[in-house]
Amino acid sequence: MFENEQSMPTNGRMQVRLISTSTCTAALATPPAASAAAVVPEPGGGRGWASVGAIAFGAFVIVMTETLPVGLLPQIADGLHVSLGLAGLMVLVPGFSAAVAAPLFFVGSGRFNRRTVILALGLAVLLSNAVVAVTPNFVVALIARMLFGATLGAFWTVVSPVGPKLVGPAGGTRAITIIAAGISGGMVVGLPAGQFLGDLVGWRFTFGIAALVTLFVVIGQAVLLPGIPPDGRTHLRDLVGVVTRRAVRFGMAAGALVFIGQFAAWTYITPFLIDHTQLSSGVITLLYLIYGFGGIVGSLIAGSLFKRGVIGSFAGAGAVVAALLIGLAIAGTLPWLAGLLIVLWGLFWGIVNPGTLVWILDAAPETPEAASAVNVTNLQVAVALGSGLGAILVTSTSLQTVFVTAGFIVLASSALAALAKRFVTLARRE
Repeated sequence: MFENEQSMPTNGRMQVRLISTSTCTAALATPPAASAAAVVPEPGGGRGWASVGAIAFGAFVIVMTETLPVGLLPQIADGLHVSLGLAGLMVLVPGFSAAVAAPLFFVGSGRFNRRTVILALGLAVLLSNAVVAVTPNFVVALIARMLFGATLGAFWTVVSPVGPKLVGPAGGTRAITIIAAGISGGMVVGLPAGQFLGDLVGWRFTFGIAALVTLFVVIGQAVLLPGIPPDGRTHLRDLVGVVTRRAVRFGMAAGALVFIGQFAAWTYITPFLIDHTQLSSGVITLLYLIYGFGGIVGSLIAGSLFKRGVIGSFAGAGAVVAALLIGLAIAGTLPWLAGLLIVLWGLFWGIVNPGTLVWILDAAPETPEAASAVNVTNLQVAVALGSGLGAILVTSTSLQTVFVTAGFIVLASSALAALAKRFVTLARRE
């Protein structure tokens, strides 16, 4: 696994490490050495690092659970006797609930011990996966995914400062990279694992296996995690202060558009490759793995590009993603060409995806956690809207239309970013 780390300028209030993976970005905050030493006792070397590993496995399970339905949509639709478009709500609904949960947890979780919060979130993921595995109908499955979405939004909000707290400031960076490896692993493994296990044992057993894995992770966390005191209360005015900045509003609009386009297409990539490109399940699984690793490489490239200009890099990579999506719709019947386009899609999405968060953080460097919470809400709404748009298009038109429409939406995001570059200035990156 590879992670891309960038230090965010924060005027002495909080240092933030940005972890970028193939389709996920997390802002992990590291308290300054003095405050960390004053608030959090040093837990002891071996126990602290074991606790970091337990957090990393929790990140792995949450991200894996998020991506499982994408590779299973055709099976879920058949098994619950709903249309493919309706089955896409399994991706849409968690996005909306995560969008609501992120700011609520930012404001309301300041006084809770992080060990308790992390264990509760793990149990919620376990319950969601177990309910989907035995669901009698589609409505119950959606309710379970709604619970998961709320857990997802809360997780990204509260987990950010945990690693450095467990091992102290000196090991903070290494702790962050270990947790990020869990994030990367979940993204790379989740979709192909869903595809492979779905073909092997069916979609219900796949979610059952995910529930069992989650159970083991929660037990490990209960044994290994010490008490993790919170940093203190957080305030609604911090969120409002972020949103009132013009650079943030431009970034939110561009990020929302690019995620709507991305997930309108990505939600239906499995049926596209099966029905339109005529690829076998084994080949599709391999393509997903290559896509994921391509995204990680893109994240590494993004680190250097962002030093030259975040908005320009975002705009350029977004334009390439738009061209690739439209190209898939036009030439997607050729298996070799479709495979090449998907690999390139993963590579350039690995630049676009972290760019959405870097843009917001550079626009509000004094309040990184508030900026991250705003970004989570904005992008989760966009994920839900994109999945919903894809569902409407796939039901009323065709899979090719989904990808063409998605491509032009991403192109609009790129054009907006190019316009924003003329009107806003971000904090300079080191």
